[in-house]
Amino acid sequence: MNRLLSALRGVAYAVLPAELLLAMCLVGGVRIPAVVLAVAEVAVVLLLAAEVFAFLRLRRRGLTGREALAELVPLPVLRLIGHELRLMYSLVLRVARRRDGVGPDDRAFGHARDQAALMYGFTFVCAVETVVMAVLFRNWPAVHAVLLVVDVYTVLFMLGLQAASVTRPHVLSADTLRLRQAGHVDLRIPLERIASVRYELIFTHEKQDEVLDLKIAGQTSVTLELSEPVTYTGLLGRERPVRTVRVHADDARAFAKALRDAVGGERPATAPVMPA
Repeated sequence: MNRLLSALRGVAYAVLPAELLLAMCLVGGVRIPAVVLAVAEVAVVLLLAAEVFAFLRLRRRGLTGREALAELVPLPVLRLIGHELRLMYSLVLRVARRRDGVGPDDRAFGHARDQAALMYGFTFVCAVETVVMAVLFRNWPAVHAVLLVVDVYTVLFMLGLQAASVTRPHVLSADTLRLRQAGHVDLRIPLERIASVRYELIFTHEKQDEVLDLKIAGQTSVTLELSEPVTYTGLLGRERPVRTVRVHADDARAFAKALRDAVGGERPATAPVMPA
């Protein structure tokens, strides 16, 4: 089975880029021989059939659907696809004025306010660029179509980033703190592992071992020291242990107080620290 999976990955790495190249040629108006197109389509159909066969074999071996899919598709690809889907789903939640992962007894703490102006500014620039590119390439329909799709998706991507930050707040439950950032960070910390909480406004962050900086608009405002490390998983699936977590919240003092109360006991908040 391992040989089959390796062979499928090798074929996929060869066939899918070739299919994408053919699609770009067709959009650009390049004439492709019918035989080449037929061979390409047959190759894709056979690849999909082999993937389905391998998926069913893995399921029969006792793997869950998620585990079987992970065997067939490289982890970084799965995580990138998942990230894009979360951003688009966040747009739906934003329109519906709903939040993700907040239970009836949970406390939610927003963290998107301070980056809103920057994100919407970038989105406006992308929207202007879309109009300008549409005007510049109006006489080249194929190029215009490709750039229009890319530009529109870029605008949706920027809106999705901000929507994900708004609809996925930090969540404090009875026994867990869930820290999130846009659609790519979702870190769960058992409250029993939080040794100390302090309000600490920081604008400069140096890379350090076992330290995680979840910056919003270049700043963090609450620092957590853990008694035991937790595992942080990056966007592409890389894992590393962290003992210190710096995060930001719209109301950082209230967030820090709620955490101190939750982990058992008041601790005095420190004065803001503003490194040069």
